[in-house]
Amino acid sequence: MNQYLFSYGTLQTENVQLETFGRLLYGSKDALIGYRLEQLQIKDPKVVALSQEAYHPVAIPTHKKEHVIEGLCFKISTQELEHADTYEVSDYKRIKTILRSGKEAWVYIKS
Repeated sequence: MNQYLFSYGTLQTENVQLETFGRLLYGSKDALIGYRLEQLQIKDPKVVALSQEAYHPVAIPTHKKEHVIEGLCFKISTQELEHADTYEVSDYKRIKTILRSGKEAWVYIKS
């Protein structure tokens, strides 16, 4: 079964996609409404080595329509979604939401 996954950060990078999903993903531009971005220090050395970044963006709910996070919406399999769960550290949680396009998608936000 296919799922939609919205990404606003490191899941958009080629090396993270290849390591996490075993392939490059094609994404369409979309947006998450009612959230803002903060930077989160990543303490997992494997994730830092893969992303080559010690700080990753994290979505924080504000419930304000003027707060918008631009990103990409990927169509992936349920198994690939599980692979994404193993990449994201425990400071993130996965929720289902409606994007600006009207698509229902999974997104990782601050736990």
